[in-house]
Amino acid sequence: MKRNSTLALVLGSLSLFIYQCKVTKPSEGVKKDAAGNIIVNPHPSPAYLSPKEGLKSIQVPEGYKLQLVASEPMIKEPVAIVWDGEARMYVAEMSTYMQDINGTGQHKPVCRISLLEDTNGDGTMDKSTVFIDSLVLPRMMLCVGHKLLVNETWTYNIHAYSDTNGDGKADTKELVYENNKPDTRNLEHQKSGLVWNLDNWIYVSCDPVRYKYVGGKLAPDSLTNSPGGQWGLGNDDYGRLYFSSAGAEIPALGFQVNPAYGFWNPNDQYNQDFLAVWPIIATPDVQGGMNRLRPDTTLNHFTASCGQSIFRGNALPEDMKGDLLICEPVGRLIRRAKVSEKDGKVFLRNAYDKKEFITSYDMNFRPVNTTTGPDGCLYIVDMYRGIIQEATWTAEGSFLRPRILAKGLDKNIQRGRIYRLVHEGYKPGPKPHMLDVSSATLLTYLDHPNGWWRDNAQKEIIAKGDMSVVPALKEIAAGKHATIGKSNGALARIHALWTLEGLKAIDKPTLFTALADTDPQVRKTAVWISELFLKQNDKEVISKLAAMKNDVAAVQIQAALSLSVSDAPEAKAAQTALVNNSVYSDALHSVANATEVNHNTKLFGSRLANMPAHQRNMILNGANIYKQLCSTCHGPDGKGIVVGGGSAAAPPFVGSKRVSGDKELLTKILLNGLTGPIDGKTYTDVMAPLGAVNSDEWVASVLSYVRYNFGRFERGKSPVVDIETVKKVRETVRGRDKFWTLEELEK
Repeated sequence: MKRNSTLALVLGSLSLFIYQCKVTKPSEGVKKDAAGNIIVNPHPSPAYLSPKEGLKSIQVPEGYKLQLVASEPMIKEPVAIVWDGEARMYVAEMSTYMQDINGTGQHKPVCRISLLEDTNGDGTMDKSTVFIDSLVLPRMMLCVGHKLLVNETWTYNIHAYSDTNGDGKADTKELVYENNKPDTRNLEHQKSGLVWNLDNWIYVSCDPVRYKYVGGKLAPDSLTNSPGGQWGLGNDDYGRLYFSSAGAEIPALGFQVNPAYGFWNPNDQYNQDFLAVWPIIATPDVQGGMNRLRPDTTLNHFTASCGQSIFRGNALPEDMKGDLLICEPVGRLIRRAKVSEKDGKVFLRNAYDKKEFITSYDMNFRPVNTTTGPDGCLYIVDMYRGIIQEATWTAEGSFLRPRILAKGLDKNIQRGRIYRLVHEGYKPGPKPHMLDVSSATLLTYLDHPNGWWRDNAQKEIIAKGDMSVVPALKEIAAGKHATIGKSNGALARIHALWTLEGLKAIDKPTLFTALADTDPQVRKTAVWISELFLKQNDKEVISKLAAMKNDVAAVQIQAALSLSVSDAPEAKAAQTALVNNSVYSDALHSVANATEVNHNTKLFGSRLANMPAHQRNMILNGANIYKQLCSTCHGPDGKGIVVGGGSAAAPPFVGSKRVSGDKELLTKILLNGLTGPIDGKTYTDVMAPLGAVNSDEWVASVLSYVRYNFGRFERGKSPVVDIETVKKVRETVRGRDKFWTLEELEK
């Protein structure tokens, strides 16, 4: 049986090369067999489809329909969209991304953010303006009032742009967050997001930082560890964050607890079946190679998960609300996951049996982002291009390069589409007007059935700093307002509480009323907000949380998390009692362990006290690099990341003889990368070469941290890798342009 399946795999892959000179006609729609099952196309054409033909090639469930919102030439290479309070859409366009197979010219400042408008209300964008040009691969956007906050690739700085004369073009630029250190990571491993979450923190992926919007600037708050994730960041009605890590082939992580508390990614939050994907075309251009292909040459596992979001709108069927959408551009598909909670733990499962929510026959369909729009519909950003992987993974000698060239995918550039998903019988909501209205008007939107409206109303009230609405907010939070909070009261009360928090107007009477609310999500919110008082070791608040020991699991878990921010003995005793006596003790023990690890990591620096200053600084700098970059695949604890019964994308550092061994061997790996089996195990990803774009000090720092934190050394033997060693090794490998194999290194 195994021999037959292997033969089928070989024949299937061979057919891809036999077929490479043939071109099929553009798809006229999804093909199904007599039983109604979708027929997989083993020989997809790389030819462009027009927007109309492209729509026909995309499969959506019965009752749903995709509408074209914008396409080339109006937009090119779109990667992210946001709306301002008047429903004007800003589109980040990475127009220099992989314009050939070598990624030539990606640093050129010629990218842009376009401003699109629907002037007649038909759902299609009919007016386009270049809002900002001369950018370097813009990757993050956030609208606050009349400002658009923007971050570009290879920098940490964030600027705010405004259009003061109404011509649709930004004419002011202000630095709102300054960090002039260049971000030298591969652009696939840099941050994304800039999401204003329910808790009024603005979150990003990858980097161990979050921000508060204060006086028109972004005030940073350091997280103990990177939250993980790569491209995309989603959040739900209650402030949970959903990350996705393509490098580690993990479609969803970080959604059990807020990253400020640490990590809890239980292996059973979804099963191995969830990791399998179901494209409807052959997918030869997968970095993972033949191990990532089924006998019919379709992708068998998530490998490029990104652009995830929780659907929070009101213009699609009710059973869509709260579902997680995950883009898989290599598989040309979008996963719909049902999200459920049991005993305080969140679980995911595919909404369909061995099928996907959205799939396409078009090889150029590259969904990279999803989001809920102001009209209550789901929006999809399709980069619509041939190559989706960055040049590190398409280099000479890679698995991808000959397959891309065989299909001519490297020629498919400078296009892009944005779709809106609608459903029969549902009507998109009206266009919002939030920018130049009173805070009293914004209050009425805190009860809106579309989460986009609620989020933006909360954000705009806080950005205005208008304290005149505080009395009304307290009434809403208590469920006593005459007109707001009656129909969908719990969500209105939750947003009112967080708006008060954002205005620094929360008080203990309001908080204690919320702690006794009939809705558990309101009580959980109040526990979360109580950290303002717990950090001051307020014993009355500690006592209130200790009394919640018999509440539902979600509330108890939040209490255990929140109590960890206080260093009062009473708080530690309350947390211990809660964990040990709860009927949900398994979950609570995991949560308590996560907060304990997080706390111990904060004390990391104290272990270095007796080291020479230059070595201590080297390790601390390496720790920051590791948290931002390496932990995505190797894990914060150096043990690799495994979720859902899958396998780790990268080998563990803990217990590795190489970590504690020859420092020159480790240096070679970091400089030139590593591929092939490691200790008898084959990993789906390669170790990318990081030497060309990083300094000797950078390399020495990260290696010093890895050896210090995960290695084992005899007393008196230093784990530090000095800069001179890196310089020497770099000279010996100068001119090498391919990955190492372990066999080659150990000779």
